[in-house]
Amino acid sequence: MFKKVLIANRGEIACRIAATANKIGLKTVAIFSEADSGSKHVSLCDEAFLIESPTPLESYLNQSEIINVAIKTGAGAIHPGYGFLSENSEFAQKVQDAGLIFIGPDFKAIEIMGQKDAAKKAMSKAGIPIIPGYHGENQTDERLKKEAGSIGYPVLIKAVAGGGGKGMRLVESPKEFLTLLASARTEAEKAFGNGRVLIEKYILAPRHIEIQIFGNGQKAIHLFERDCSLQRRHQKVLEECPAPGMTDKMRDAMCRAAVSAAETIGYKGAGTVEFIVDGSDGLKEDRFWFMEMNTRLQVEHPITEEITGVDLVAWQFDFAMGRPMEKKQKDVSIKGHSFEARIYAEDPNNQFLPDTGKIIHLHFPSNIRVDTGIRNGDIVSPFFDPMLAKLVSYGKDRSSALSKLRKALKDTEIVGVKTNVNFLYNLTENSEFKMGVVQTGLIEQNIEKLIGFKSVSTQAIIAAALSYFSPKPDHSAYSHWINITHKIRLFCGDRDIEIEFSQPDVNKIEISFFGKSYDVIFNKKNDWSFEGNQLPVAKKFDNEILVSDGRQFLFKLQNPFEIKKETNLENSDILSPMPGMVSKIYIENGCEVFKGQRILAVEAMKMEYEVVAPNDCFIKIVNFNVGDFVQSGEKLCDFSEVK
Repeated sequence: MFKKVLIANRGEIACRIAATANKIGLKTVAIFSEADSGSKHVSLCDEAFLIESPTPLESYLNQSEIINVAIKTGAGAIHPGYGFLSENSEFAQKVQDAGLIFIGPDFKAIEIMGQKDAAKKAMSKAGIPIIPGYHGENQTDERLKKEAGSIGYPVLIKAVAGGGGKGMRLVESPKEFLTLLASARTEAEKAFGNGRVLIEKYILAPRHIEIQIFGNGQKAIHLFERDCSLQRRHQKVLEECPAPGMTDKMRDAMCRAAVSAAETIGYKGAGTVEFIVDGSDGLKEDRFWFMEMNTRLQVEHPITEEITGVDLVAWQFDFAMGRPMEKKQKDVSIKGHSFEARIYAEDPNNQFLPDTGKIIHLHFPSNIRVDTGIRNGDIVSPFFDPMLAKLVSYGKDRSSALSKLRKALKDTEIVGVKTNVNFLYNLTENSEFKMGVVQTGLIEQNIEKLIGFKSVSTQAIIAAALSYFSPKPDHSAYSHWINITHKIRLFCGDRDIEIEFSQPDVNKIEISFFGKSYDVIFNKKNDWSFEGNQLPVAKKFDNEILVSDGRQFLFKLQNPFEIKKETNLENSDILSPMPGMVSKIYIENGCEVFKGQRILAVEAMKMEYEVVAPNDCFIKIVNFNVGDFVQSGEKLCDFSEVK
């Protein structure tokens, strides 16, 4: 038994764990970096300790200092959440060796399942279906390419360590195999310190379905499935449970396989067994294969909690305290349907690159579950994962749960950083998704429609413009009226909108943009209207305007009196693609580079983006050093083209 727990994480998962700990009477200890001193998770815990490290991210990876804080504060257990240290067998063993309880599986289980090739071999021996592939020790280019040919293209190259899509490449033909192999190895080495890979057959209509399990070291039970097929770059975007189209026979087969996987390795606590499913012809019991096991709580665990009524974190605490599993398999059932949408600080119109900044306005709907670690005024920094919040809807069936999620996305307001909220809303409107026809390629196949900004309405633009200039009529007996023309410039998504408006009459405003002119009339409700209808609600925050017109549109205002700075930038200038830190520089001042050659790397929010030369050129000077922070669009290098 223990009465205090240290939460070795940050953000929404730290807040989530603290909420359950407080509910069941446990005292909580938070750790934080200097960048997180004012964060929500710090305020929710009973105690909080700064861990100093060269970078904020490293604070949460400082294993020895985290254990020292736990001992110093009298915490009997450490909960790692997910990410960071949750699947680090070395850390789990250190915690146990220090006489503390690691809230997660035994370090041996983490070690077995942490290497995808070893995990697949273990599962194959246990009779669990494994997707055709190569998991051998011979890692030469020639052997790997030969195995890929034997399996048959297309194939997936996957890093044996880690996850989250890092070190993963889809190869569709032999001629691109070696290039993509080198790329996968480099990324895996950077992300996990391990460049080894495995080769798998790529399923053409794949679905990603995972099973939530909970074990006591001998026996395990399942809490049914989650469908995580909606992915972008192998990262989950929107999840749901139960899986659409799931049959009783398919569910029984998959859940039995997941329980068998857990019991094979004597698994303790909460975990997830992930399967790849061939969805080309419905869900068939012989068309699913083991992919990997995540030996921790998953980001998408709330939707399982919604349909089962189980608090998985409370179960983790109970089990860590030595209490037996109170529920048996027959005690757990599915009720209703649930969705989770992940809101990220990222720009869908710029390759989904992460964004940073200060949250100057934040509003989440009150009638839906929101797991978040941010508050109004918080700084979204480049040091951590860009996920801001998770919206979790629940309904009696799929249709009602989806309707609630769609409305919640419409009602969510975040100003200060770019987000994927509109992208998520568009996804919920996709006809295939609404019918439950999901597979991992759905987003990429519909990407133009999902990120397109053509739907911004005329009335939304007018409402945004009037939030800047919206005089009230003067109906006094005498009015010395002067008609003055105003010009402003608004940016919305990828649209640049030049607006001109004047007030030719006290009751009318004339607005022109995109070559057309519109009249806005002052109505009897003491407000401006367009074509007889009330304008959408517009809220102005500094130079940003949020308009609610079915969903949220964010406009940026350019001050018409601001003098435009001369930048002298050419189309081929080497610019930073996002705000972040220069993590690597591959070239030297004065060197010659060729088109497409790596120049440097910019890192932000656990993502590294490599900047390449736009043309054959001479690099005159690199304007930054490793460790310097740059803004999006900032000039990284001065160069002259090769004559």
